[in-house]
Amino acid sequence: MITKKIFLLLAISLTTAISWDCKLMKKAGNINLFTISDDKALGKQVSEQIASDPKQFPILPEKGNEEVYKYIRGLTQQLLRSGKVAHANEFDWQVQIIKDDKTLNAFAVPGGHLYVYTGLIKFLDTEDQLAGVMGHEIAHAAQRHSTQQMTKLYGLDALRMIATGNKDPGVLEQLALGLASLKFSRSHEAEADEYSVIYLCNSDLNAAGAAGFFEKIKGKGGTPPEFLSTHPDPGNRIKDIKAKSQSLGCRGRQNHKAAYDQIKKLLN
Repeated sequence: MITKKIFLLLAISLTTAISWDCKLMKKAGNINLFTISDDKALGKQVSEQIASDPKQFPILPEKGNEEVYKYIRGLTQQLLRSGKVAHANEFDWQVQIIKDDKTLNAFAVPGGHLYVYTGLIKFLDTEDQLAGVMGHEIAHAAQRHSTQQMTKLYGLDALRMIATGNKDPGVLEQLALGLASLKFSRSHEAEADEYSVIYLCNSDLNAAGAAGFFEKIKGKGGTPPEFLSTHPDPGNRIKDIKAKSQSLGCRGRQNHKAAYDQIKKLLN
């Protein structure tokens, strides 16, 4: 049963959330009942859970891998400094590498916590390809796709859990666990692909770098990585990414292969 106090909190939060997100999100259906603070709190919770589960998420230690981390984080900062990333100064934007050579994946959780697998780094050929994939994952966090999906799935129940969060310390954990089962919609995947181009467009790198990943994965076969799960045709994504780069007039052509090869050698 909702008390008058909680109902008032829900009403105020709902009004604030819709007002705020309508300014940020022009596309219909992208209403987000979660606040920026909620995204950050959820991301912190998930990152703590990941850190506590080294069997499933074996984080590559910083010691002995300083150059690799410097490179990956430098690439991430380049994307964040594009001036196109929403919440670039609000989210935490922490990057960690998961030591798993068999998994071709990267992912982001709310609040800007980013993870990239060594398997993906070794699989890719050039810096622009990795930058494209990292830009895609940054876009999921920056455009707040996870909490948009949670709003769609849980609706007012999500807001009720947030409103009573101070009384129930397990609320954030409950919501954070729900993130594990989320699948991004096709529109979210397409939007993340577009932003990967936008973030790189004014750099010297090939802004359609993410297309290089899909070109490689297209001929690989086997189980596709997570971000192919809801939009499984790499051919369409390759075409759309390249078309976006052309429409924006992106002029970067570099792939920095030599520097990228050095990083891959450090992981061997």
